[in-house]
Amino acid sequence: MSAVPETPAAPSRPTVTEREARQVAEAAREQDWRKPSFAKELFLGRFRLDLIHPHPLPDDEDVRRGEDFLAKLRDFCETRIDGAAVEREARIPDEVIDGLKELGALGMKIDTKYGGLGLTQVYYNKALALVGSASPAIGALLSAHQSIGVPQPLKIFGTREQKETFLPRCARTDISAFLLTEPDVGSDPARLATTAVPEGDEYVLDGVKLWTTNGVVADLLVVMARVPESEGHRGGITAFVVEADSEGVTVENRNAFMGLRGLENGVTRFHRVRVPASHRIGEEGQGLKIALTTLNTGRLSLPAMCVGAGKWCLKIAREWSAEREQWGKPVALHEAVGSKIAFIAATTFALEAVVDLSSQMADEDRNDIRIEAALAKLYGSEMAWLMADELVQIRGGRGFETAESLRARGERAVPAEQMLRDLRINRIFEGSTEIMHLLIAREAVDAHLSVAGDLIDPDKSLGDKARAGASAGAFYARWLPKLVAGPGQLPGTYGEFKHGIDLSPHLRYVERTSRKLARSTFYAMSRWQGRMETKQGFLGRIVDIGAELFAMSAACVRAELLRGRGDHGREAYQLADAFCRQARLRVEELFGRLWSNTDDLDRKVVKNVLTGSYAWLEEGVVDPSGDGPWIADATPGPSTRENVRRPIR
Repeated sequence: MSAVPETPAAPSRPTVTEREARQVAEAAREQDWRKPSFAKELFLGRFRLDLIHPHPLPDDEDVRRGEDFLAKLRDFCETRIDGAAVEREARIPDEVIDGLKELGALGMKIDTKYGGLGLTQVYYNKALALVGSASPAIGALLSAHQSIGVPQPLKIFGTREQKETFLPRCARTDISAFLLTEPDVGSDPARLATTAVPEGDEYVLDGVKLWTTNGVVADLLVVMARVPESEGHRGGITAFVVEADSEGVTVENRNAFMGLRGLENGVTRFHRVRVPASHRIGEEGQGLKIALTTLNTGRLSLPAMCVGAGKWCLKIAREWSAEREQWGKPVALHEAVGSKIAFIAATTFALEAVVDLSSQMADEDRNDIRIEAALAKLYGSEMAWLMADELVQIRGGRGFETAESLRARGERAVPAEQMLRDLRINRIFEGSTEIMHLLIAREAVDAHLSVAGDLIDPDKSLGDKARAGASAGAFYARWLPKLVAGPGQLPGTYGEFKHGIDLSPHLRYVERTSRKLARSTFYAMSRWQGRMETKQGFLGRIVDIGAELFAMSAACVRAELLRGRGDHGREAYQLADAFCRQARLRVEELFGRLWSNTDDLDRKVVKNVLTGSYAWLEEGVVDPSGDGPWIADATPGPSTRENVRRPIR
């Protein structure tokens, strides 16, 4: 009889307070604003239309190369990708990935001198929207490889030798993955437990990483690990490029999800994995900064695929609602259904406007787009989910039925329910909606904290507070009067946006509302001061208002661009007008909920839930959950499981 193995000890994790965790996150964010930012100005009550209008445009050569690749990719998607098979078999066929490699799709964003295609952010996003419409799992694979995997951090922070070594591989043959999350560490990296201990000219990695998108098939990994502070080593969270076939690297599980069933996502264990110091990206302690900087533009890939989802939802809603009759006429002509179709059409137009504008701004590199990219991710993931949900409702019972079942009984195999499942993760991927609210809110109030932060910091001395008070007084004496009146109150402002349909009232509304938003933020800071960071409901609504205003601005600017080019200008104006009218209703509701809400009561209810006061409410059901810990053990050590890594060669 074999011996019963001992229960492993709980993993040793850094113990940090809430304040310490915030300090780690604060140290990782970019501190300075060296370039203008449309969204930052918007939150400060300054509507800088000149930063986005006229709409920036790509160079002719970039357009030619981008369109040539899109044509090849479209042919590949139509002839080589079977999205239904990926869904059915929960795996992307090797020959499809090989075909993408031959096409150069792994190197869309990699410079041509390293063997990549050198596409702009605009065309990279268009490509992701296209391939994601054929198979969201393939879109996720390409996005994770290039947007957050090895290519992007090396492009920004890598040495010449690192770029020459790894980028040609990533462009044509090697798949990469990004490993930050751990079983007990998500958006709180201060508690990161994976370690990288220096030994001579190497680092020795130990730890476990969870939800490693592409990790099952990856050849190269970007790994975030904590370097202990020691003589000659400043320590801190640090980024490394790790060969996935290194001794001691084990993929212990291929995870399965409600959607994106072809996703090669796993659990990866590192046991005394030796990594050359030359594979460290940046300096020790720069890992989180590298991750956040990478995501500044990397986040745009996700809303790009949301645009593709919106376009498909619109196509299916149009075709189905014209075909299906109810009470003597097509269901589209019934107002209850028609309003849903109008929402999908207007929102798809606005979301594409947001992504294209942000992407072109990223390509030009004239503006700081950290807030714009974050807003695009937040807004795109939320609105795409709503559009897919509305499509399922429009389709009725057929929306709930799988494509396979529809095909089996002789109807068109429309995967509406799959779209809903596939899109759900976007509200969690690359920063959940709740985390994005806090991240964007921090950037939105940066100007206030820069001048008045010491006033509300309990650790600052009286002298520091006095100096902060003087600085804040000077800043607000200049800033507050500018929030009283502006161009949005003048009837003729933005008249160049009037061509049959008049969009100028919407831009005047954005200008007025941005000032109202800034006043509301200032009032909240004055009211709550140091407790402001705990008012997550309020901050989330502030950010959501800003997102709507940004989308309205982008929609109007895009409509004018299309009108000027003679490219469906009249229809674009109609869609922009419809979207802005819908968005204004949402904005007004959000403003009302800033001050009239159930936030305080909700906190009391939550406390009672956690103390078991309402446990009686849970009676009368059975729990189908299985046994086991809520969080899997991640104690460092050798793997006891089979390595399920599956390299594609």
